[in-house]
Amino acid sequence: MEAKIINKQEIASLLDRLIRGYEVFAPVNKGDRICFERINSGSEAFLDYQNSRIPPKGLLLPQWEVLFSYHTTPGAVEMEEPPPPERQRLVFGIRPCDARSFTLLDKVFNGECPDPYYVSRRQGTVVVSLGCPKPRATCFCTSVNGGPFSTGGSDLLLVDIGDEYVIQVISDEGARLLEGSGLEDTDENKLALAAGAVRVAEASLEAGVATEGLKEKLDHNFNDPIWQQLTEKCLGCGVCTYLCPTCHCFDIVDEGAGSDGDRIRLWDSCQFPLFTLQASGVNPRPTVRERYRQRIMHKFSHFIDNYGEFGCVGCGRCVTECPVNLDIRQVLFAISQLEGVR
Repeated sequence: MEAKIINKQEIASLLDRLIRGYEVFAPVNKGDRICFERINSGSEAFLDYQNSRIPPKGLLLPQWEVLFSYHTTPGAVEMEEPPPPERQRLVFGIRPCDARSFTLLDKVFNGECPDPYYVSRRQGTVVVSLGCPKPRATCFCTSVNGGPFSTGGSDLLLVDIGDEYVIQVISDEGARLLEGSGLEDTDENKLALAAGAVRVAEASLEAGVATEGLKEKLDHNFNDPIWQQLTEKCLGCGVCTYLCPTCHCFDIVDEGAGSDGDRIRLWDSCQFPLFTLQASGVNPRPTVRERYRQRIMHKFSHFIDNYGEFGCVGCGRCVTECPVNLDIRQVLFAISQLEGVR
């Protein structure tokens, strides 16, 4: 695998060069939180962080977006779609779990029925991820087929080796990104340091979460009373879905007055009681028990049925941010202890 080396002090100048050709989004320090925002100078990027509270999925699937505007006249309707992005986007410095989440969103929005709004943004987006040398205690990426230095969804991967980063070139787009940068090829010693950083980070996650055979146990125990016990303290606030890099439920609403209006897509959550409320008044998921079970089943059973892999990247945000400390890892462990398929 091709690899380059860059001194950390040179990152800002590299970004300044890239800003001339791309809309660059990077982690920005807001004091009490890290946010992914468009930057106008390389000095704005803040790479000394563990992970952002809010994932960067909003760059591909905005929290709300106008799908089209409409104007009605007697006998006719005129519609106008928003213009496509004028420049390519570069997402710099996201963690590998978030880069991998893009590949899972791709399966949903760029599969059999491509979503043109998502696809337009995704095809024009280059991803540079930043390896995770010190995963948090709440991370479990290796349990869901990821890793603190996994390359899925990335065009380049930065590995911290002290005063420098080893830049692994993952894709042709990543190679083109470095053309003209003047960066030197790395040497065997620095590649060894990078490999050591990977081993240390992965070893810290060895405890993990038991996911082998989990889908079968979920399918077999769909109506088990344990779901009531597991979800007794859930508030149904939806924070776990809004801060999840792979959750993608949305609603469609029309807003307007008179003959003009907009059709808007906005995030929704399977944890809300109105999400499955039918016009007849029937709600197939009337309580928190059914709604939380749906979240777990979707990520660890239904997503496998549809796309062949877990719908979770193990970032741990739903663990750290749940107001009642409902830990998905403990839920999965409890399910793994149930009787399997007879």
